[in-house]
Order: sequence, then structure tokens, then C-alpha cells
Amino acid sequence: MKTYVLQLDYLKSLFIILMILFHLVYIGDTYPYMKQVVYTFHMPVFLILSGYLSQTEKTVKSFISSTWWLFIPYAFMEVGYVIAASFIPVREYIGELSLTNVIKRVFLDPVGPYWYLHTLLLCRIFHYTVAKVTASKFVPLSFLIVLGLCYWLFSEGLSLMRFSDAMFFLIGVGIRRCGLDILHVCQPSLWSFIPLVILCYYPNNLLRFNLAGVIITYLVISLSLWLYLRLPEKIKQGCHLIGKNTLVMLLFSPLFTMLSRIYLPVFMFDKSGVCFALFTIVLTLIGCLTIAWGMDRVHISRWMFGRERILQI
Repeated sequence: MKTYVLQLDYLKSLFIILMILFHLVYIGDTYPYMKQVVYTFHMPVFLILSGYLSQTEKTVKSFISSTWWLFIPYAFMEVGYVIAASFIPVREYIGELSLTNVIKRVFLDPVGPYWYLHTLLLCRIFHYTVAKVTASKFVPLSFLIVLGLCYWLFSEGLSLMRFSDAMFFLIGVGIRRCGLDILHVCQPSLWSFIPLVILCYYPNNLLRFNLAGVIITYLVISLSLWLYLRLPEKIKQGCHLIGKNTLVMLLFSPLFTMLSRIYLPVFMFDKSGVCFALFTIVLTLIGCLTIAWGMDRVHISRWMFGRERILQI
């Protein structure tokens, strides 16, 4: 992209906060329908943005390097999650703590929130490979069809990822490949609220990749961009900071959502969970930024992320 789009940082900040919120077991159990609504669109938005921002102009060496330094923190945290989940009860089935199971989780079937990074890695690799192999032979529609078939093969055929998730990434790729501005495609509008409420009222619409789910995702982006235009500048700046650092939020937030189980009883005076949620979200955001800052200060970032600074300011 020729210019840096601050609205994309805002969108990422909004949906990473929603991810943290509904990874809190108490909140998910207290508001199951709201969780179902949020799960319909929050990760699809990330995948669309990831596809839109995915670059194929890099040299092979540069692409391999960037992919490697995304895989390293993903693998490290996925292994840590599998080990921790062997001692701390989680709702997902982890299986026995063995080298074979750990390798399986990292490469084939990740657990916890890190499935997104696994899907992102695969989608980026296939996107880059198809772009380099086909070069300029295909018009955008033909390119998207070929890439979509690759995603179908590796999702439905080999079960390496969910096809619906890959399709949202493909939507982002398609917007960019057709030379469109995502902010023009997703126009900010308060009127998005009305059809959004109507669609979310019916549970059958709350599926990630049926037509209603795609429309819900679009409407949420449109409504969120409308809200952005009306936010105070200070709040915008805070959103931009969070949005620039969504990788560290995704990587380290499970540390704090697991920790929240310890102090949850302190907040049981508020059965709504609002106080607990607000405290945990603030703690998680500050904690993740602090971890990133600490890693930069002691020069761990170069070994885990391949660069001197991971904290983006």
C-alpha cells in the first residue's frame, strides 16, 4: 500500500479487544448469544485485513524470512499453550503431552487462539506461491479462482485449515488484487446498524461463512468505520497503538486470560461481569505491551521476531 491507513489499525484494535473479551470463560458463559454474534465476524475481519495487506512483491528471500519470523513466535507460544493446557483445565481437547502431539498441534491442528496464525501462515504461503508461479498470466478473477482451489485442496482435502477462514483471506486478497481501496469497498454508515441487528436476531445467521455471516462481517466493518469518524482524537491514538501491536496481543493475551481465573472471585460482587471484563482487558493490553517493551529492552525480540523492536509506537 502506498499510504499507511490508520483506520485499519483501528479495526484491528477493536476486534483484538473483542477477542480478549470473549476468551474470558466467565464472559462467554454469561453472554453466550453475544459470544456467538462476535465469533461470527471478529476473526473473519482479521482474515480479510490480512489478505488485503498480504504482499507478493517481496523477493523470495524476503518472504521466507518474514514467514520464518512469524512461524517462530507462533510455534513457541503454541507449544507453551499445549504444555500449560496439560496442567490447567481448558475446554479444548489437548491430548497427551508428548513430542508427537506437540508437533501435531504446531503443524497440523493448533489449539487455543493460535489457530489464526497457523491459518495466516498457510494462506500467505499459498498466496505468494501462486502469485509467483502465475506471474502476470492471469487476470484477477482467474488468479482468485486458482488460489481458491488451492485453499480448498489444503483445507477440505488435507484438513490443514478451515476453508471458510481461507475464503475470508481470499476476499481481502481479491479487494487488493482488483486495485480497490478497502475503505471505499466498506463505506462507513450508521444505517448498517439496522440490517445488522435484524440479521443477528436470528441464530441461523450466526455462521462464519454462510451468506448472512459474510453480510454481518461487512456491516460490522461499515458501522465500525462510521464510529471511528466520531471518536475523540485521544481514543483514536490509543486504538492506533493497540492496532499496531495486535501480534503481541494475540501471542501474549492467553497468559492474562488464564491468569484472570485466579482473581475472578474478587469480582463476583458484579454478576454482570462488566467490572471483571474491564479490569482484565486493561490488564491484558498493558501487560502485552509491557512484555513487548521488556523483550525489546533485553534484546529478546531479535531472537523471537527477527528484529530489534517488536513494540510498535
